[in-house]
This record gives sequence, C-alpha cells and structure tokens, in this order.
Amino acid sequence: MELGTKAMWEQAVEQLSIPNQAYIGGEFVCSQSKQIFSCINPANNQLLSEVALCDVADVHNAVTSASKVFQQGDWSRQSPQQRKKSLLKLADLIDKHADTLALLETLDMGKPIKDSRLLDIPSAANCIRWYAEAIDKIYGEIAPTAENQLGLITREPIGVVTAIVPWNFPLLMACWKIAPALAAGNSVILKPSEKSPLTALKLAELVAEADFPPGVFHVLPGYGHTVGKALALHPHVDALAFTGSTTVAKQLLMYAGQSNMKRVWLEAGGKSPNIVFADAPDLAYAAEAAASAICFNQGEVCTAGSRLFVEKSITKEFLSLVRKAMNKWQPGNPLDPEVTLGAIVDAQQLKKIQQYIELGEKEGAELLQGGQRVRQELGGFFIQPALFGNVENTMRVAQDEIFGPVLAAITFSDSNEVINQANDSQYGLAAGIWTSDLNKAHLVAKQLKVGSVWINHYFGGDMTAPFGGYKQSGIGRDKSLHAFDKYTEIKTTWFSFQG
Repeated sequence: MELGTKAMWEQAVEQLSIPNQAYIGGEFVCSQSKQIFSCINPANNQLLSEVALCDVADVHNAVTSASKVFQQGDWSRQSPQQRKKSLLKLADLIDKHADTLALLETLDMGKPIKDSRLLDIPSAANCIRWYAEAIDKIYGEIAPTAENQLGLITREPIGVVTAIVPWNFPLLMACWKIAPALAAGNSVILKPSEKSPLTALKLAELVAEADFPPGVFHVLPGYGHTVGKALALHPHVDALAFTGSTTVAKQLLMYAGQSNMKRVWLEAGGKSPNIVFADAPDLAYAAEAAASAICFNQGEVCTAGSRLFVEKSITKEFLSLVRKAMNKWQPGNPLDPEVTLGAIVDAQQLKKIQQYIELGEKEGAELLQGGQRVRQELGGFFIQPALFGNVENTMRVAQDEIFGPVLAAITFSDSNEVINQANDSQYGLAAGIWTSDLNKAHLVAKQLKVGSVWINHYFGGDMTAPFGGYKQSGIGRDKSLHAFDKYTEIKTTWFSFQG
C-alpha cells in the first residue's frame, strides 16, 4: 500500500482524537481517584495526552465486572460460532481504523510509521481473525475406555484473565493475548504499559463498537507497581499473561503465590544469539539480516539478535559487511515513511542504552561504530545503532538485555564452542543460524536451549507457530493453537454405565 508523505501524517496528527479514559464495565470512565498521567511523544518530548491513572479501586471494579459477566455466561456460554462473529467484526474494525491505530502507535512509542502501518496493525488484526477462525475448530477428546464407560475430555474457559503487555509492540502483544483468551470464552482485563497506552484505549472503542457484552473486556491504564500488582494479587483473577522483563515476571510469580495461585504465563527477556558460520550461503544477506535483527524497532525487541557470533575465519570480512548494513539504519522522524529507525521510547530507556555503551567500552569491548545520541534538534530520544567488536561472552553487554540497538559481536572456532557460548545465558528465547550445511543446521538447532530457531533468516514465523522461551525467557507459548492451553481448563467427565 502507499504510505503517503510525512506531511500527510503530520496533518493527520492535527486531526487526531486521542483516547484517554479507562474502559471498565462497558463504559469509558475516569479513574476513581480522578488522577491522570502524562503520555509523551518520544520523537519530540512533547505531551500527547493526559490519561486516566487507574489504581487499586479501579482494579476492583474491573475484576468485579469481569467476574460477574463470566458467571452470567453472557460471553463464556456463547457458542464458539457466536464469539467468532464478534471477534471477526473486531478484526474488521482494526483494519478499518488502521491509519489511526498506526498513528497512535508511532506517536506513543516512537516506532516508524512504516512499521506501525504495514506490520504492527495488520498483524494485530490478523491475530484476532486467526483465533476467531480457530475457536470453532478446537475439539474435545474421548478417552480409550472399557465398553461400559465413557471418558470425555473437554476444555472450559478459565474465568477472568489479566493481560499485562509491554510498550514495544503495544497493540500486537495485546492481541497475542486477548485474542485466544476472548475466543476461549474468558473475560479479559488489559493492562497496557504506562509508556504506550493509547492503542489499547482505542481498541476498547472498537470492542464497544463490535458489540461485545459489557464487562467482557476492560482496559486499565496505570503503573505496574499499582495496577499490575493489584491485578496479580487479586483473588478473583484466574489467569495472568505477561510480556516484559524477567525481573517483573519473577515478581508476578511471587504475587500469584501470595494470592490465589492463579495461572501465570510469562514471555520475558532475551539475549538471542545470531550465529554466522563461514559456510553461510550469502554473507551479504546475512549481514543485512544481522543489522535488521538489532536495529528493527530500535532494538526494542525481546528476540533481537543482540549477540552476533561470527566464525573466526570470516570475522573481519563479515563485520565490515555488518557495518555497512547498519549504516543504512539512520534515526529520523518516525512520521516520515522513508525512516526505518525511530525514537527510543523515553528518556529513561535512552539513558539505560547509553550507560551500557559506556560499560561495554569499560569492559574492553571495541566500539566499532555508532552509539551516539543524534537528531537532538527534533527534541526526542534518538541514538545511532552501536556495534561492538572483541566482545567476550561473559561481558555484561553480552549477558544483559539492553533493549536497544546495541550489537555485541563474538568470535568462535567451531560448532561445539558456539553452542556452549550461545547457551551460556539466563535467557533462551530465540536464535538464528546461518550455514549451507543442513546437517550442521539441524544439529546446532537441536542443541540450542531456545524456543525459536531461524535458519538462514531472522524474525521468522507466523500465527501458526508457537512463540515463547526456555529458562528465564518465560513460561508458556503465545500464538498458534498452543495458546489456548493458557486460557482454558481441561476437564475429565467419566461415565460408568450399568447393565
């Protein structure tokens, strides 16, 4: 599709109506406290809107409403075909309002309008549509029994589901969770990040238009340490799905244990290895992919290929190619459709990235290029992607999730060495492997302790493939039919016949 011009998008900003109220019990409301928080545009550090700041009282109201409608069966007892119809209408509305949603996403967290409009928003609609189409194709089972017995194995919605989602892909990550949860018949409470709540609030408007029963879907903007904590501790929340940092994920597990032992599903951090062997089929293409793997979405991606393992015999040649590829990722105004690298989400995240770049140099890594703050004339938070060479896998720039465009290049000699180094991490989310040897690709992929492995490409997969991690990268899987395991209970009903 044609994206138009920067001037067109800037004009659209002037006409934009920005949602700013919570959505509770089918109504748009201020928070009980009447407090608000500021939503800032990271591209120019200017105020976008003042948004309702929810707290514990709002959580209680939302949970009460969600629990009530679940017990009434207004949604939970509808047939799968009925729920499918509502979800398909919602997907159509997302498509209809794609320009507005894309603009809100870009203004809120700084990603290029090209990515918001061509990737994030269409993918969100596709996710809703995929689970809508899937729900009436999920069958129960019959256990193998004696002739006078019948064992039925069925799925039931779990109840009230809370989705706590991150700021890097605000609408898409929300849809990954709310789509299967709603399709399965649950009531859902969405807690967006306070750094990027706007598309979640716009989604609530579309849910209202799609005629979902009041109380089935809620949006509570606010801070994690109040709203997120209250939801995680609430005794009438039955399941919690989270995407974010490993530190917060661990805290949510503790809250669940302190309350009602609610089901907790976590997609947490990553420090993904991107492994390039000397026999990669196309080194230039691999270098372009390596640059994209760390620069896409400003490096604010849990699966970012932030550890680049390069076989020693090609290190000099390959890093030269990577440097050229990274030079194409120049930070700029996110409203410009030609820009591929936008603004860092806020000043706090920019400072964190800068501190890691300083730390990398102190640790002895060589800053080959980038790492400088740029485009300050725009007033926002922009940084040149950084490439480090001579990195040891034990350095913090190779172990900590930076969540920014900082690439750590590490050399290796053979498959055994790189497998050991790649697995030497608390994380296990994703990995890339570049080789022409199919045997090697299989053997290395099998030994990597990660949830997704991409061969001769990066960022692969679609809605049909599960997504999640090993180790401290999380628990459970988003996407695919496996996501229904998170939002349903499995019940066995056993009949014994007489005669």
